Amino acid sequence: MGNCYTSAAVKSPAEIAPETVKPLPVVKLYGPQNSFATTHIRLAILYKPVTLHFVPSEIHQNPTIIYKSDVVSGSVEDILQYLDSKFPDPPVAVTNATPSNIWGWCGEATPMVVWVVALQHRSINWHLDRMVKWAEDLQARRGKAKGDPSMGSPRMEMKKFARSYSHLLQVMLEHAQMEETVLFQILESADRGLCKSANEEHGSHLPIMNGIKEQIKTIGVMNPGSPEYQETLAYLLSRLKVLRDKCKTHFDKEEKELLPLMEATELNKPQQEKVLKQALEAMHETHSNLFRFFVDGLRPHDAMHYFDLVKRHCDNARVSLMLHMMVE
Repeated sequence: MGNCYTSAAVKSPAEIAPETVKPLPVVKLYGPQNSFATTHIRLAILYKPVTLHFVPSEIHQNPTIIYKSDVVSGSVEDILQYLDSKFPDPPVAVTNATPSNIWGWCGEATPMVVWVVALQHRSINWHLDRMVKWAEDLQARRGKAKGDPSMGSPRMEMKKFARSYSHLLQVMLEHAQMEETVLFQILESADRGLCKSANEEHGSHLPIMNGIKEQIKTIGVMNPGSPEYQETLAYLLSRLKVLRDKCKTHFDKEEKELLPLMEATELNKPQQEKVLKQALEAMHETHSNLFRFFVDGLRPHDAMHYFDLVKRHCDNARVSLMLHMMVE
């Protein structure tokens, strides 16, 4: 997922010669087309090194997988565990044991909203790093086309760059607003002033984020390869690096100093579910039109873990939209 920015190396005749490509194993999936369970499994299979043949079927009330002579029918969890047993890398089944190994301090008492916040940090970090690498590649090419038909001309590529940053900016703004209106409110009610530094850092990041957006607009109308273009692109790259580094430091600090304290708030189960629902609803665009963009920044297991949280606490209409955007 995302863009690759590696230069093409000169190949020997032996390397250029056609190679026999081993076909991927075929997995058949039968189930109701509009079923959450069926679509959840389709989403998981996207991450597996297999070819999926999906056959919509109202006859199969439960999703059914056929692989070679195996026929497996049951819950989403049963089928994901079966897929992991046959195709271990990458794992997609969400288990109770796995998450506790992610940040060390997490455990069964960790409120669910903590997982949401930390996984959002991962996605944002990935996308920021991707934007930096993309800008570095643009600068190295000095206004020349990438040579990738999907990118088009230099101006067309810059429009794609601008759209990608616009998506990231929206996710970051919603994430910060969610923290301030949901997470920080809980922590502040327990210890006033606890989130003062984090709130101030949010404020200091905003001018940088908006400045980058305006810089991208300026580059979009410049002559690719001109001295002014190169100079402005170099400045844009430096600002992207600043934003990336500041966000990484900010997220690391939150995960070490603030998120662990959520356990001390002693939210009961209904309260945890209410807080998680509020957090998810506060990020409307992220969990609708931008969901595929957001998930692109997560590793397969993290993506499935995140979706598992979302589908249990978002309304059915929104979950259906997110699934449609991922698998269709």
